[in-house]
Amino acid sequence: MKRRLDRNEMAKRAALELKSGDYVNLGFGMPNLVADYADKGVIFQTENGAIGYGPLVPSTDKESADFHYHDAIGRFWVPAPGMAVFDVLTSFAMIRGGRMIAVLGGLQVSEKGDLANWNTGGPQGGIIGGAMDLAFGAKTVIVTMGHTTKHGKPRILNKCTLPMTAKECVDLIVTDLALIEVTPKGLVLKEVAPGWTAKEVQALTEPELIVSSDLKEMRL
Repeated sequence: MKRRLDRNEMAKRAALELKSGDYVNLGFGMPNLVADYADKGVIFQTENGAIGYGPLVPSTDKESADFHYHDAIGRFWVPAPGMAVFDVLTSFAMIRGGRMIAVLGGLQVSEKGDLANWNTGGPQGGIIGGAMDLAFGAKTVIVTMGHTTKHGKPRILNKCTLPMTAKECVDLIVTDLALIEVTPKGLVLKEVAPGWTAKEVQALTEPELIVSSDLKEMRL
């Protein structure tokens, strides 16, 4: 069986889309790992009320963490010169202002860029949180997720079958097999994981992919 990218590799590839000066909010789970690989000039914002903080405290060094300083996901950070703290209302005004880049996890993405990421459809339902505001209010939405479910079913679909987070909001999809851009003409396959072909990625993707004329191996 061919090797897929692991969570850290997907986060590292997503981080390459961020540049110094970008304002970025990271979602729960894999997106949170992006901070470990992003350019030092990237400005992170957390919905519980801080911006411009950093660096993050390594997960292996919790003893040095200050429990007053953590993001909405519970990851600790170090105060930085010039950072700001504020109330949640101000935070969500930033999130809804169209200036933020959001890196979010996903359960499903449709060919039009619809996102489902808050409810698995099971009996326990899901949790409505900041993802709705981020998906709708960010200027750019990058989704990181496995290309298929644990049962091998596609997560990139013609139409989402799980409860929707936001419609036509996703700009870029980073999976363990590919980097795919959402465009008005359809889903453009830009990069494939090392050792994989466009045909193999297509076989695990429901919508028809537009293979980029300069298809590359994923940059890591």
